[in-house]
Amino acid sequence: MTPVPPLTLEGSASSSPPAPSPPPGTRRALRRAACRVLLGNWTGTSTVPSRSLYPHQWSWDSAFVAIGLRHLSPVRAQRELETLLGAQWADGRLPHIVFNPAVPLDAYFPGPDFWRSSSVPAAPAGAETSGIVQPPVHALAALLVHRADPVTSARRGFLARVRPRLAAWHRYLAAHRDLGGGGLAAVVHPWEPGMDNSPCWDGPLARIEPAAAGSFRRADLVHGAADDRPTDLDYARYVRLAADYRAHGYDDAAAPHAFAVEDPGFNALFIASEHALADLAEEVGEDPGEHRERAAALTQALVARLWSQEAGQFLCRDLRDGPAGGRPVPERGAAGLLPLLVPGLPGRIVEALLRTASGEHFGLGTTVPLLPSYDLVGAAFDRHRYWRGPAWFNVNWLMERGLRQHGRRARADALAGEVLRAAAASGFAEYLDPYSGAGRGARDFSWTAALALDLLARSPEPPAPPVPAPRKGS
Repeated sequence: MTPVPPLTLEGSASSSPPAPSPPPGTRRALRRAACRVLLGNWTGTSTVPSRSLYPHQWSWDSAFVAIGLRHLSPVRAQRELETLLGAQWADGRLPHIVFNPAVPLDAYFPGPDFWRSSSVPAAPAGAETSGIVQPPVHALAALLVHRADPVTSARRGFLARVRPRLAAWHRYLAAHRDLGGGGLAAVVHPWEPGMDNSPCWDGPLARIEPAAAGSFRRADLVHGAADDRPTDLDYARYVRLAADYRAHGYDDAAAPHAFAVEDPGFNALFIASEHALADLAEEVGEDPGEHRERAAALTQALVARLWSQEAGQFLCRDLRDGPAGGRPVPERGAAGLLPLLVPGLPGRIVEALLRTASGEHFGLGTTVPLLPSYDLVGAAFDRHRYWRGPAWFNVNWLMERGLRQHGRRARADALAGEVLRAAAASGFAEYLDPYSGAGRGARDFSWTAALALDLLARSPEPPAPPVPAPRKGS
């Protein structure tokens, strides 16, 4: 296996459009600081989100980390994705956590002794993992990583290794997770869409009988403030859902899935990654048709099932509420704006999403500098508690990409600048108070550092100021 070279502070070339550029001294300091975060969180084969709170490998975290690492070490970025994909299940699913056996069992809950993946035939033999998934952003990450250094990618056989695994991951979602029968992938646990305790899940979760008090011990409260984290009641319901899924061997056909939701952010990333898989197929001279067709079908289903003209955004659909096919969830989460990532989205929908993003509900660029995770005027808004209002760096990076894709370069530039300023000011915080910008959660958070590096690498160095001509007599 190719050795992983040390990280350096030299960025690789990028063909992406430029983002706004901080002053040279600030840029260099921010790049060095971000590099230190990624060096500090590297385990030798992958990157932990945070040494204290999240000491294992997380699925979509590693995808975002690879996107930033490609500017420092394309080989290390490739290794990040290869390590994650090495823990893929036989049915194609990518687990949301790959556990590090060197980490004590009590450092994180639920750990490998809870998930018990080694007892499931479909799980990988060489690793302990969780049984649920996270958003499928991995093919997009693989495409960006490959294009950062195509020569090294080809020499290492990167695409030959990862492309079949990514295709199997997408086939799993298409074949096993269309629980509503409408062509979209459903999530079966609030941790799967990545926005763990969003108010969008309050209604679907209310039907879940919580796990018994005292049947589990939360490790997250050792490292995080209780006011920032999900409540004990929410956590007990998360545990119940995971235990029920485990009891059915993580078999989607057998499990009852008391929680089953079609999430617009999850499916938008599915579509974006299908387009990325099509591009990767073309890179190796193969037919991209299957991926283009699935992306088109997913886009059509996304608009038909989750678009709300009245709300001016996409809404989640609770498949277990009401008649067959479920009902829309009325809560406004940031995931409902992420379909801006989708190529070919109807223009009327793009315009409505842009109005909603800057309007009273999210206030992007008008009330707050970064996109909050939940409706600013919603009854459940909490500016400090995890995904119930705070601004997250990965969501804003995705929003910046969506704005730029639809030609809103000035708005994308402004958002990129705010992301960089917030990353520097907060010490690469996990998330932020959307009003004050104060950092919340963990510091030295990997995807915050990685995505800051990506935005820095996509913005050219500003020209040096002119040297004034010497005055006469000097």
